[in-house]
Amino acid sequence: MLSRLRAILKDRHYEIFDKPYQLNIIGLRSKSVLPNRFDDEIHVFYKDTHKQWLYHIYKATTDPGTFWLNNPSFEQGTAILAQGQYKDSWAIGKHHGAYDALVQVRPITVIRDYDRDTVLDFNNGRIQTGMFGINIHRAERSGTTKFINKYSAGCQVFQTAEDFAQFMQLCYRHRDLYGNHFTYTLIDFRAVSRVTVKRFIEATASVLVIGAAAMLAIKKFIDYEHS
Repeated sequence: MLSRLRAILKDRHYEIFDKPYQLNIIGLRSKSVLPNRFDDEIHVFYKDTHKQWLYHIYKATTDPGTFWLNNPSFEQGTAILAQGQYKDSWAIGKHHGAYDALVQVRPITVIRDYDRDTVLDFNNGRIQTGMFGINIHRAERSGTTKFINKYSAGCQVFQTAEDFAQFMQLCYRHRDLYGNHFTYTLIDFRAVSRVTVKRFIEATASVLVIGAAAMLAIKKFIDYEHS
């Protein structure tokens, strides 16, 4: 999995950090569009002093919960973090003044889900860039949280408190070595799927005149990608 993830990052020309204990923090947004579920992942990898890669995978959400989708705190709608690499955009600070987390310190880009329902609008929302308080934090203070509910209004949220505690220990070490600035990269696998389908269609169209058989093959491929 790490080799595949690094290949995706390189393909997008995203920076990969390779100094000892310099963190690569990657959010993977799943293909699922079910709201209020911790169905995404945050992957963290880094090299140790022997130049060996160490790798952690944590269950999380990169999407807001249904409470804030139905009751946005901004008139324009609830924020959904747009995919991309955001360099040095987070630092260790207090989440809502309560506990240490990674807090937003530089502008980032979000998609505003404005229609106040429980459907996540990734394609039709309004895009904004700025300071929105999109933090990287945990849900409940102990154990594993079942549903997102109020824990994310666009934040990237760990499902399990113990996972988040381990993550923060890694962040403290990174800060001690490289300063209090962290890069976060979000990859949306729904977007990856759309790009893959587009490339497949373009490649097919370039080598043959699309007839009934070719159209059937493309339809089966699209159905598979979105299954």
